[in-house]
Amino acid sequence: MDLTAQLAYLLSFLLLLLLPHATAFYVPDGQRIPVLVNKIFSDNSQLQYAYSDLPFACPATARAGSSQNIPLNLGEVLRGDRISLSDFELEMGQNVACKPLCTRQIGRRDVNWAKSLISDGFVAEWIVDNLPGATSFITVDKSQKYYTTGFKLGYQAVSSTSRRPTHYIHNHFSFVIRWRDAPRGRDGQKVIVGFEIYPKSISRDGRKRDGCPRDVHTVHHGFELYLQPNNTRLAQQYPGSSYLPENDDEVDDGATLSIPYTYSVFFKREDNVEWANRWDLYLYSQQDGTTTHWLSLLNSLVICGVLSVTVLVIYRRTGYGDSKGRTDGLLEDGKASRLRSRKSSGSAPVVDEKSSNGLLDGGAGAVSDDDLSSEEDFDDASSWKRLHGDVLRTPAYSGLLAPFVGSGMQLLFMATGLLSLSCLGVLNPSFRGGFISVGVGLFIFAGIFSGYFSARLYRTLGGMNWRKNAFITALLFPGLVFSLIFVLNLFVWAQASSTALPFGTLVGLLALWLLIQVPLVYAGSWYGYERSKPWSHPTRTSSIPRPIPPQPWYSGSLRGIILAGFAPFAVLFVELVFLFRNMLQDKGGYYYVFGYLSIVGLLTLLSIAEMAIITTYTLLCAEVWFSTPLSAEFPRV
Repeated sequence: MDLTAQLAYLLSFLLLLLLPHATAFYVPDGQRIPVLVNKIFSDNSQLQYAYSDLPFACPATARAGSSQNIPLNLGEVLRGDRISLSDFELEMGQNVACKPLCTRQIGRRDVNWAKSLISDGFVAEWIVDNLPGATSFITVDKSQKYYTTGFKLGYQAVSSTSRRPTHYIHNHFSFVIRWRDAPRGRDGQKVIVGFEIYPKSISRDGRKRDGCPRDVHTVHHGFELYLQPNNTRLAQQYPGSSYLPENDDEVDDGATLSIPYTYSVFFKREDNVEWANRWDLYLYSQQDGTTTHWLSLLNSLVICGVLSVTVLVIYRRTGYGDSKGRTDGLLEDGKASRLRSRKSSGSAPVVDEKSSNGLLDGGAGAVSDDDLSSEEDFDDASSWKRLHGDVLRTPAYSGLLAPFVGSGMQLLFMATGLLSLSCLGVLNPSFRGGFISVGVGLFIFAGIFSGYFSARLYRTLGGMNWRKNAFITALLFPGLVFSLIFVLNLFVWAQASSTALPFGTLVGLLALWLLIQVPLVYAGSWYGYERSKPWSHPTRTSSIPRPIPPQPWYSGSLRGIILAGFAPFAVLFVELVFLFRNMLQDKGGYYYVFGYLSIVGLLTLLSIAEMAIITTYTLLCAEVWFSTPLSAEFPRV
């Protein structure tokens, strides 16, 4: 077998390893199905809370292995998941009309907090067979069914008696488990292809002895979160006062409210959904934006096309000037000598009103010998090419430039890896927390590339102490990120949110940073500085910096950043809207259009490179050899 065939087999094997392994959870009739409770979240708040920590939720007991916390990966912890077993008793194929769960006693403060969570639209997430409990919806034309993750804790309505806004809590849950037969060879076993939750608010009146409502399907009144004021306690608290507070939310008078919780279970056969496609209903909401994604892609292609044509024009004009005037060096040296001799002898040069046209200038070779009648014409004929002795001068704060470039390569490697694995299907919604976990792993591993590129650029800029550069590269950007996470975690921890990282997780992140990433950066820096050659410059840098003439209006720092970043931002804008809407607004959805995002990301990198060429050429034509690098790099931020 030749080498090519061996490489082909090896590549095929590696691709098979990358493909997601779909292994169904086969459940025989009568087997217990665990129900996991996770967290509550809202599109109106960035805070999340563990469902098991809510004072008005049924606490898990020790029966049937409940109240046990589920081990979480790093991504799940970072995204605020807090998964634990519950007391719900579900058995495969066994329908339950109604079963009591618990009766929860809560005080007035807990009632007020429950009202606040309901007003903010908080949604609870429960899990069965790695499927989040979903609320089912039907499209307007009734042609398609789709899911959204979670169910609301309650709802607000106007009370029929007091005519004021009232909060109702959902205290009955109807579980619908959709299943289908397992493949051949798994006789008598089933697979779960859907998990739906239909919550209801049922008042405490008209219940049986076990706490279940007499009629679960017909609900006349919801369970209102309201406590009557305890006038006796208030009278003791305000002795001698004829005024007692009417608003029961102002004073915690020791009154309690009993909330009975019940649930029902229904199993329904669903042969139209394959187990491998059971997540499609959760992703259906993103199909509405398919046309928008294609229009965004077309817009990005048009912008990149315009930039490519501009770069091609620049290349052709400069290349044409170089090919036409290959003897420019000799010509410029001869003319310069004659002009200097004429100037030293006292003869006045003849002034011509020709000037350089910047972007429209064809280069020094496009100017005839007759046009070189003065020193000013000679300067204009050389145009931007005369800056070759200054453009490669070591910039100020070069000790920070190399670490920032290394960190940028580290982020680029992480983003490329995440997009590639997402497009291959390795990172999918069923891999809970996988996107963040793999992202952290790629960022840590990419430290070796960060150190390599940082050290090689540092040596190119004339740096001598590569260990100091490696130290700055390994600690500067990751240190800023870790410090920001730590400070934000303090604020979230003060709100008792599950988004707050536990102390053990912070220690683990610190260990990953200092014990793994820092040595990788050091190894990459050693190889980039000691074993690799520095990038060579085509010309030598002059000893005396060339004075910069008055700059045009577009070369200012702020204006240059805005102008240079406009085109790349326009390429990425629409996809950013979809991405941030999913992250910040529609938290119950899943972003799974990484194909569009990958293409737009490549176009964004192309537009950044082309815009950097255009910006650099424009500034050099204006003889501005020193400019801030932010104008080309700002779109990456």
